[in-house]
Amino acid sequence: MGVCEARRMSMNRVNKAAELLGALRQSCDTGFVAALHIRFTRPLVMYRTYPQAWCDHYDLNGLVVSDPSVRWGFCNTGAIHWDDPALDDPAGVIAAARSFGVANGVTVSVGPATSRSLAGLSRASGRFGAAEVQHLVGLVETLHLVLDGIEGEDGPELRALRALGGPAA
Repeated sequence: MGVCEARRMSMNRVNKAAELLGALRQSCDTGFVAALHIRFTRPLVMYRTYPQAWCDHYDLNGLVVSDPSVRWGFCNTGAIHWDDPALDDPAGVIAAARSFGVANGVTVSVGPATSRSLAGLSRASGRFGAAEVQHLVGLVETLHLVLDGIEGEDGPELRALRALGGPAA
């Protein structure tokens, strides 16, 4: 493969990821987080559009370790609503999110355990319906596939993909 062809494939991947993130933004007016290709405990790329106050609270209090939707996503694939009784939440992470305006959420988990992608998606207008959840699962699955096979810690393609999330991505 020539340099020009490799560059074109890279740009296609970046453009497709941008398109998918745009679709997630349209569906999730109160924000989302997408942690893609988590290997061990670190995602290759992470996008967060939740309100900054919620992100700060979540990070400052280390809520990732007690977040029931994250725990569920590492053990399962598919989708689960945040109000599902199967999400045991003794630390009150979901209630805390709601107090910051992040509610009506669903968690999507795709990919093998060795390179899992998780997304937490929320909106103000109410619970996502079954067809909407399937649409979100499709978006996250496609995003997972688009980023599959990216290697290296800081190549130009990876930098471009990370930049899609803005300065904090």
